[in-house]
Amino acid sequence: MGKRDALIAQYADDLKNKCGVTPDMDLLTKVTIGCGPAIYNADASTVAASQPSELETVKDNFLVKKLGLADGPELMEAIGKVLDTYGRSERNKYRAVVYYMLTKHFGKEAVYS
Repeated sequence: MGKRDALIAQYADDLKNKCGVTPDMDLLTKVTIGCGPAIYNADASTVAASQPSELETVKDNFLVKKLGLADGPELMEAIGKVLDTYGRSERNKYRAVVYYMLTKHFGKEAVYS
């Protein structure tokens, strides 16, 4: 099992056990690959939920640029919902898991097909 496969398994475990979501493994794999080399960097692989600038980055670079959504207050609300689902007290909120849940929230799975 390669390093990426191990990370995908870890993300799937987080989705099941911390978020109560049964992951679509095909979509999770595509979202993880879409994160690129960031998944291998300890700092870049997680979302710093307490930093407003980090949440702006998720909104601008992922929701607007990648998923093609129009900027608006509902984007930040969705990020907040996802972080609540993940658990605000959870120390490591993996970027791939957050992106996966946002993709599902907005029904944008087709972006990865």
